[in-house]
Amino acid sequence: MSDYPSLSLSGLYGHDKAKRLLNRSLAAGRIPHAFLFRGPDGVGKKLFAKGLAAALNCRDRRGAEACGLCPSCRKFKSMNHPDFLVISPEKGVIKIDRIRQLGQELTYPPYESKIRVVVLEDVQAMRREAANSLLKTLEEPPDNNMLILTAESSKEVLATIVSRCQVVPFAGLSTADTSAILIARGVAPDAAPLLARLAEGSPGRALLLQHTEMVALWKEVVGVLTDPAVDSDRDVGIILRLAEAVAGLKEDLPAFFGLLRIWVRDLLFGEDSVHLGLPDAHRRKSWNSAQLFAKLQAISRAESELARNCNKNLVCEVLLFSLQ
Repeated sequence: MSDYPSLSLSGLYGHDKAKRLLNRSLAAGRIPHAFLFRGPDGVGKKLFAKGLAAALNCRDRRGAEACGLCPSCRKFKSMNHPDFLVISPEKGVIKIDRIRQLGQELTYPPYESKIRVVVLEDVQAMRREAANSLLKTLEEPPDNNMLILTAESSKEVLATIVSRCQVVPFAGLSTADTSAILIARGVAPDAAPLLARLAEGSPGRALLLQHTEMVALWKEVVGVLTDPAVDSDRDVGIILRLAEAVAGLKEDLPAFFGLLRIWVRDLLFGEDSVHLGLPDAHRRKSWNSAQLFAKLQAISRAESELARNCNKNLVCEVLLFSLQ
């Protein structure tokens, strides 16, 4: 898979249900004016949007698959196609001015293709006035244009927008598929399975983890928390040092708390954490179900406090002592 990502929908990893829905629409020629791709971040929604756009405008399409070789496909591969537009949040927000500008752009015909495809990423990041402006376009879509909206599945999207789109569900990939994608992207084969497991089926999230020191710090923190030789009353300095290092992750703190939740959840369900690169069970502390549930609650409290802009160092100190 050295040429990954593929323009062919069938060449993309996982998401069999999404593939079937899109292939049926393409094969039957019944293409809605708007799709909503809903699923976790980093699982390939934008890649699927690109594959669908390429198939719609391929000059030598085979069934529901883009050929990958025609002039249109080559432009899609290089992200240089004049009729493929991606709109992403700026500083976490899609503003009304950009949606109004899009409405103007859609009044003109596509430059060279049968259908112009516009991808609006993370539409849950739209402010209400922007969402209402987009509704006008969805209610009266200009000819020869198709919108593909993507949204994080855990976030709320305006119900009136959802009702005007064909919803295509996406889920996290298997650990095997995520590992294969990571290896194709240059991640070392021995590191890929751990990153895939920690990212819970999101290759995008796994690649972000790879480019930070988060995993190494997570291993150090969990190693100390599970070490029977470490006593929270005696070894306060060790815990405080780790809490300071964790607080230093700043904007990556929510992701780090997510890694801690995976670790505790695995313990709760009796899954051996050796596959995460942690010590054997006989070399770790053990906790009962009530204690593990309390640890999950401590992580949730830390996330809430972080969202309220509480002091990061203090939040991390309290959390690590609670996880001891």
